[in-house]
Amino acid sequence: MNPSAEGPARAVATQEADNPHRLTGPLTAFFAAAVGVIVMNLFAAQTLTGAISRSLHLAPEFSGLAATVPQLGYAVGLVLLVPLCDLLENRRLIVRTLACGAGFLAVAMFTDSRVLFLAAVFLAGAASSVIQMLVPMAASMAPDSHRGRAVGNVMSGLMLGILLARPAASVIAGSMGWRAFYGLAAVIDALLAVVLYMKLPVRMPAIPTRYPALLYSLWTLMRTEPVLQRNAASAALVMGAFSAFWTAIGLRLVQPPFSFDMNGIALFALAGAAGAIVTPLAGRAGDRGSGRKTLLAGHLAMLLALVAIGVAGAGWGGFSASAHPVLAVAMLVVGAAALDAGVVTDQTLGRRAINLMDPAARGRLNGLFVGVFFVGGALGAALSGAAWAMAGWTGVCVVGFVFTGLAFVLRLTRAG
Repeated sequence: MNPSAEGPARAVATQEADNPHRLTGPLTAFFAAAVGVIVMNLFAAQTLTGAISRSLHLAPEFSGLAATVPQLGYAVGLVLLVPLCDLLENRRLIVRTLACGAGFLAVAMFTDSRVLFLAAVFLAGAASSVIQMLVPMAASMAPDSHRGRAVGNVMSGLMLGILLARPAASVIAGSMGWRAFYGLAAVIDALLAVVLYMKLPVRMPAIPTRYPALLYSLWTLMRTEPVLQRNAASAALVMGAFSAFWTAIGLRLVQPPFSFDMNGIALFALAGAAGAIVTPLAGRAGDRGSGRKTLLAGHLAMLLALVAIGVAGAGWGGFSASAHPVLAVAMLVVGAAALDAGVVTDQTLGRRAINLMDPAARGRLNGLFVGVFFVGGALGAALSGAAWAMAGWTGVCVVGFVFTGLAFVLRLTRAG
C-alpha cells in the first residue's frame, strides 16, 4: 500500500476505538426496534399462507412457499449482501438495502401474479438480511467492555420480532386482509431507512478488498475460526429445538383438550415471547465473564422446559391435560418462555463472542453465524413435522431433547 494512503486507513481502522460511547441508550432502543420490525418480514407469512394461497390461487402443494421463499431469500442475502459490510461504506449500504426491501414489499402487496409475488417476497427476504448489517454496526459503536450488553439489548428486539411476528400478522390480516400486512411493512421499512440515514454514523471498512475475494473468505473463516465454529454450531442446535417446538405447537393446540382457534394461538405466542426478557441479562453476564456458566444454565432450562412441555402436551408421568386443562396450558406457556429464554441466551452470548473477533471481518462473521443457525432452524422444523406424523407430541419433544442435549454437551466439553 502507498504510505501516503496509510493515514486514512489507520483513521478508519481506529474509528471504533476513538468513538466507543456512540451507542447511547435511545439509539440502542432504536436499533432493537428496527431489527424487531424488519425480522417480521421473514416470519409473519407463516400465519398468512392460507389467505395468500387462496387469493393467488396457489396449488395446495405450493401453499407453503409464501412462508418459505422469504427465508430462502434471507439465506441468499446473508451470503451475498451481508459480506458487503466489509467492503462498502456501511450507512449507505444499510439504507439502500432497506429501501429496496420496502419496494419489494410494496410489489408483494399489489401484485396478483403468483410468480411476481414469490419473486418479490424472495427479494424482500434477501433485503431483510440488513438486520445482520445493523447488529455488527451496533456492536462497533459500543466499547468492548459493554459489547455483550449492547448486542443483548439489540437482540432482544430481534427475538421479540420473531416471536411477535405471527400474532401481529394474524391481527392485521384478520382486520384488513393479508395485503395490508405487506403494505404496512413496506411503509415502516421505508421510514426506517430515512431515520437510519439520519442516525447512523459513516463507517468505512478498515481493509479494502475485492468482492470475489470477500466471498471466498467466507469459507476460510468458517474453516479456520474455532470460536465461530463452536458458537454457530451451538446456536444452530438450540435453534433446531426452538423451530421444532414452534412449528408443531399450533398443531397440538388445536386438538382437545385445548381446542384453540387462531386468536388463541396468537395469544399463546404472545405469552411465550416473555422469554426474550433475558436477552440483555445474558449480554451482561458475558461482559462479567460468566458467559459459559450462563450458557449451560440456559441449556438446562431448555431441557427442563421440554420436560414440562412433554408432561402438559403428551401426558408424560400420567398427567391428564383433560382433567387439568388450565394447569396444562400454564405449563406449556412457562415451558415455551423458558425454551425461548435458553435460545436467546445462547444466541446473545454467541453473537458477543463473534463481535469480539476481527472487526475487519465483522459483517462476514455475523452472516456466517446467522446462516448456520438458520440451517439448524430449518432442520428442526423439518424433523418436527416428521416426528409429529410418526409419534405425535412426544416425537416433537424428543427432537427438541436431541438438539438441546447436543448443544449442552458441546458447551460442557468445550469452553468459549
